[in-house]
Amino acid sequence: MSESAVTDSGEKDPRHENREGLNIFGRIALFVRQVISELKRVVTPTREELIQYIWIVLGFVAVMMLLVFVLDVGFGWLSAWVFGG
Repeated sequence: MSESAVTDSGEKDPRHENREGLNIFGRIALFVRQVISELKRVVTPTREELIQYIWIVLGFVAVMMLLVFVLDVGFGWLSAWVFGG
């Protein structure tokens, strides 16, 4: 989601508050307000997007497993050839 699609609600944004001059409890409170502000901006993917992301991750994992398998077999063959096993 682009920044232009996010609309300001008109309230003060805690992400831009200055922490200078605050004691430890003020900084903790500011941190909690900033976390809540960021969590309000989280966009949940649609079902179709979620399924697409799952297939992309599974495809990437499968490719990486194949790559590691090929390298393992190749290095195993190479070490057997070098050390006469």
